[in-house]
Amino acid sequence: MGFVRGAFGIKGWIKVQADTEYADGLFDYPVWWLGKDDSWKPYTFENGAVQPKGLSVKLQGIEDRDAAEALRGLQIAVPRSELPEAGTDEYYWSDLIGLSVVNQQGVVLGKVTELMETGANDVLVVEGEHGQRLIPFVGQFVLDVSLAEARISVDWGLDY
Repeated sequence: MGFVRGAFGIKGWIKVQADTEYADGLFDYPVWWLGKDDSWKPYTFENGAVQPKGLSVKLQGIEDRDAAEALRGLQIAVPRSELPEAGTDEYYWSDLIGLSVVNQQGVVLGKVTELMETGANDVLVVEGEHGQRLIPFVGQFVLDVSLAEARISVDWGLDY
């Protein structure tokens, strides 16, 4: 959902970079989980504001700059059960990461390792045996997404 960029001021506020469609949508979740790898801790959201370069957020129990700075670099998540259902032909990025990408000739191009937002469209970052490929996540190239089969079918040649 995002990550903590650092402290904001001296009263325990943090700077947040949201990775959501609408940055202030994070304010809808009363409990945020902060952490990385296998170490996560819940924090109660108290207050927030939209800033020119992200969000400023106050979490319960974070009372000074040192405590806020200690959260720098942590990822922000909410329980999957609290997220709204994805619409038809809509996907959460977390559901796409790890899926195999296969072209029309049946060649496995690799696995999705991340997605990038470019402004024009999202881009799949696919890591495979022949290196990294960047595939625009648009209907012209993405033919089918099957979460059940953990596969994305694409119209993408080996020479791209």
